[in-house]
Formats: sequence, C-alpha cells, structure tokens
Amino acid sequence: MKLAICNETFEPWTTDKGFPFERVFDFVKEIGYTGVEIAPFTIAEDARLIDAAKRNDIRRQAERTGLEITGLHWLLAKTTGYYLTSPDPAVRRATTDYFNELVRLCADLGGKFMVLGSPKQRNLLPGVSKEQALLYAVDVLSGVLPMLERNGVRIAVEPLTPQETDFLTTAVEAVELIEKIGAPEQIALHLDCKAMCSESIPIPELIRQNRKHLIYFHLNDPNLRGPGFGDLKFEPIVAALKEIGYVGWASVEVFDYEPGPERLARESFEYVAEILRAM
Repeated sequence: MKLAICNETFEPWTTDKGFPFERVFDFVKEIGYTGVEIAPFTIAEDARLIDAAKRNDIRRQAERTGLEITGLHWLLAKTTGYYLTSPDPAVRRATTDYFNELVRLCADLGGKFMVLGSPKQRNLLPGVSKEQALLYAVDVLSGVLPMLERNGVRIAVEPLTPQETDFLTTAVEAVELIEKIGAPEQIALHLDCKAMCSESIPIPELIRQNRKHLIYFHLNDPNLRGPGFGDLKFEPIVAALKEIGYVGWASVEVFDYEPGPERLARESFEYVAEILRAM
C-alpha cells in the first residue's frame, strides 16, 4: 500500500502567486509520502484554463521531488454548468466533455486515477428518481470511456454519506453504477473511511466484499480530520486492505484544517506508517 495526501490540505499556504506546489511537494516528500492527489481547483477553477506549460511545470516539480501525482479528485468542485445526473441531455454532454478535459489534465500531470465524488453535482434533482439518475450517470460516464482508455486513466466512483448526497450513498449503489457501465478497466470503485462509517456494514467487511472493484482508497476520520485524529481505529482497516492484497494508493483526505496542514500531514502519515510497520 502506497501513501499519498490530497494537496488542498495545504491551501492555507496559498499566496498571491497561487498554490505553492513546489513547497508542498518538498514537505510531503520529507515526511515520507510517495504520492500527492490534486484537486483541480487548486490550479484553476476551470481545467480548460490550465495551459500546457502549467501542466508540465507541476509534473516536473513532482518528478524532481521524487513524488508521483496519483491523479485528481474534487472533479467538479467550483465549476458551473456540469451535473452527473441531470435530465437535460445538453448538460450531460457538457459534463462528459468536461470529464474528458479532466482526463487529459490527469494524464498530463502523470496521474492515473480520478476520484468521482462531487456530491453537489450529483444530488437528485426535482422529479428525478434514483433509477433515472443512474441511467443519466451511465450516459455521462460512458462518453468518457474512449478518453480514459487512450490515456491510461481510471475513474474511481466514490460512495459518500447521506449527509453529503442522496445519490450513491453505499458501496452497493456505486458498484451498481460501475457494473451498468461495464468497463471495469476504466471505471471502478473508490472507498473512503469517513463515508464508510455511515454504512451498516463494518469497514473491514466492506473492503473484503468489494475487493474485486476497489482501485483507490481515502484515509480519514468521521471527525473530518486525518487518520489518528479521531476515534476510528485504523488497524482493522489496514489489516483488511492487506488481507485482500491491496497495493494501490491510500490517500489522506481531510476537511477540517484547524490543526494546520503541517500537523495534519505529519501525524496522519506517522499514525498509518506505524500500523504498517507493525504488520
């Protein structure tokens, strides 16, 4: 299992010159992480505004530091006009087109994964049932498959809590979408510790049940901070990942930045690394 961290954790370091990618890469490499996950809005609110020079510069900075950019998440955050489950065909086409641009961005940065959360852009709209929303999501994502295949990028569908969204709130529902699309080499499953805490099935069992589909993983606590900052015990979680032979990325993702990016990054890594050393 490889440890990464989401770069928006370090937004407090942003200056009038923009997000400090080089400083972030140096810091997380020093701690011991080997990967960084990128929120596109930390570069620009619209991926189409990120030119080739900027993409190459970020990738070179990561490579110089010896880090791998794992991919993207918060795919539709801070955008307008895009929606995964819209009944409007024009909106769905626009969303497909934007996802295709994100695939290009991901590949240009050297990433291989795009975590599809974006709860505000997938909630059920008035008059849209879950069954209809599922078909609309299949329509949007099916149009991204050729671009994913050409670029060697995979979308990881993320179930989220009912407090965040009313569409895809369990691993079972996410797998239903994945299987309806029927392209497991391009679109598979992401699991998030915070989100799994809202399910009736224990997290280790959810991991075991979904070993066939799992391609990406987020480490966080229900208190919205990093692993080790709350009451969730990660030993059984890491043990279950080891049991199923998971060797992919496990990325620290937090939402409450009050402890500060330095402490969140360092203590989250040390907590998980100690569990791994003990196994």
